[in-house]
Amino acid sequence: MQKMGEFNLPNFFNYPPYFTLQPVRETREKQIQLWKELIIDFCRTQKIFVIGLEEDFPLFSNPAIERSLSHEARMAFLSALVYDGRAEWMDKGHRKCLVLWHRIQDWADLIVNFVKEYGLEDSVMTVEEIRSGTESRGTELQGMDRTVLMRALKLLEHKGKLAIFKGSSADDEGVKFSL
Repeated sequence: MQKMGEFNLPNFFNYPPYFTLQPVRETREKQIQLWKELIIDFCRTQKIFVIGLEEDFPLFSNPAIERSLSHEARMAFLSALVYDGRAEWMDKGHRKCLVLWHRIQDWADLIVNFVKEYGLEDSVMTVEEIRSGTESRGTELQGMDRTVLMRALKLLEHKGKLAIFKGSSADDEGVKFSL
């Protein structure tokens, strides 16, 4: 099995036809499903939140078999993730994609579990502490994309589980939990 760093690549990654959009509908659907799973798994393990369509992304080429995904294939696979609610386009031109390896509700649930696990139910934390504080080290929240974190926090605020308050800069935005 081929590896990319510590990540185990699936067998299809070494099969040249999977780097070309397949013309037969059933085959293409299977191809798209495999690529969606690969992209989500890779982003989760590597903590990647943003994929640039025009940028070098490790999965978009395989030098061992001298194959790269076309722009059309990249667009098809990322658009399929968007359609499934597992990604969102970050711009109108569809050049950058925010990958949601956890849906926003799932991120919100992870935050609630984190708060309960560390006894922070009535605490105040900065947004940065949630992403990079001592308590978040070794958790899925460590290094979390700020955009995704803010969306999850706003969802929890809407549900009455916390209050977000503004500081003098984005770095000192705070969160008061009330679980």
